[in-house]
Amino acid sequence: MYKDINELLDDMRDLQEQMETQFDDARERFRYTFEGGRVRFTREVQDFQRRFRVSSLNYILTARLASVLSAPVIYSMLVPLVTVDLTFTLYQHICFRAYGVTRVRRRDYLVNDRHKLAYLNTIEKVNCAYCGYANGVVAYAREIIARTEQYWCPIRHARRVRGAHARYPRFFDYGDAEAYQTGIEEMRRKLTPKPDRSKPRE
Repeated sequence: MYKDINELLDDMRDLQEQMETQFDDARERFRYTFEGGRVRFTREVQDFQRRFRVSSLNYILTARLASVLSAPVIYSMLVPLVTVDLTFTLYQHICFRAYGVTRVRRRDYLVNDRHKLAYLNTIEKVNCAYCGYANGVVAYAREIIARTEQYWCPIRHARRVRGAHARYPRFFDYGDAEAYQTGIEEMRRKLTPKPDRSKPRE
């Protein structure tokens, strides 16, 4: 059983590498680079992108009425999202420090770079910033909870879980008491920060 799961995890890693290759191909195709962690387009590419931009006024005038009316409802979700962002950050700084668990890097999950796209108008850029933030906060919070689950209860459920987090497949089988009791500490050790081997020993 565990061998089969490890093989599935290897397949998932292979798929991830294939996705990264496709991202590299897209970077080359659409001619953008990263400098100091920031996206850079050539002036030529930016000028080309602007030719496809729809003005904010036309964007509003041609929008569906349902989209306009529902916008306040969508943006009202910023209140709970910011609350989740702040409370989960506080949570991991308190609890993960106490448990010795590696903290989740927020910047790995909250990415805001779509405003660099010249073919988006101001409204579209704001919408993209909202979606990027919302999905980033959810992913950030989920990883924090996933590490918490790995620390306290790394046991798979008896029933299938749709959209389980990436750590879930490595959890113990439901009902495997021996594996849980003998392996729980090792499962926790996997969450601890790795020693920095670049620093010379004193």
